[in-house]
Amino acid sequence: MQYKNLHELLYRSSSSRNYFLSLPVSVQMELHKHNDYINTAEELHKRADEIKKYNHAVEISEFYGRNNNL
Repeated sequence: MQYKNLHELLYRSSSSRNYFLSLPVSVQMELHKHNDYINTAEELHKRADEIKKYNHAVEISEFYGRNNNL
């Protein structure tokens, strides 16, 4: 089902709300920045996965940046 935005999706879909609340707060905050572009549960899951992958890549690059003699 399609909703107006993330806010409406979370308000009307308990399963999407439960999934959203299971995510780390940093991911939740980033998802709110994309509020107008998340209209379905599928988009919510996809965007959350993209954010988690991006955050992981940043962590890895920062680790190797600090430990460049590895």
